[in-house]
Order: sequence, then C-alpha cells, then structure tokens
Amino acid sequence: MAIFKNAGFDERRSAAEAAKKAKLEKFRALTAQINEGAAERLMARQAILAAREARAEEREAARLAAEARAAEDRAARETVLQAEQAERDARAAEQAEREVASAAERKAARDARYAARKARK
Repeated sequence: MAIFKNAGFDERRSAAEAAKKAKLEKFRALTAQINEGAAERLMARQAILAAREARAEEREAARLAAEARAAEDRAARETVLQAEQAERDARAAEQAEREVASAAERKAARDARYAARKARK
C-alpha cells in the first residue's frame, strides 16, 4: 500500500484549473471592493472639488462686488471733491471781484480827495 497517491495528469490539470478559478474569484471580489471604495472616494473628491469651486466663485463675486463698491465710492468722492473745488473757485472769484471793486472804490475815493484838494488850491 502506497502512502502517496500518484495523481494522473488529468487530475493535476483539473486541480490547477480549480486553484486558478478560486484565485481569480478571490481577486475579482477584492477588486470589486476596491472599485467600490475607489468610486466612493472619487465621488467624495468630486464633491470636495465642486464645493471648492463654488467657494472660489463666491470669493470672486465678493471681490468683484467690493471692487465695484470701491469704484463707486471713489467716483462719489471725486464728485464731492470737484464740487468743493468748484465752490472754492467760485468763492475765490467772488473775493477777487470784491477786492477789485473795493480797490476801484478806494481809488475813486482817493481820486476824489485829490481832486478836492486840487480844487481847494
């Protein structure tokens, strides 16, 4: 009686095929789990990227709105400054006119005094 059973070629081949099929099934199961995990990670990554893009768009919109407000503020300040400058110019022109009129009145008064003095002589 032999302790070892000598298997024939067909038996060895069928045992090898069964081992290959078992290994392939095990690999497919593992790959399916990996693919499911990868799909979940991919979906999570895409959600993160979408949220990041949304935040970037919000920041850009806020930046543009701030720039627009700043431009409006600058334009309003410029308008106020121009109005103040125009008012100062008008006051300066009025002051210059008053000084010219006052100088003319003083000259007329002086000329009248000179004429009166000459008339007395």
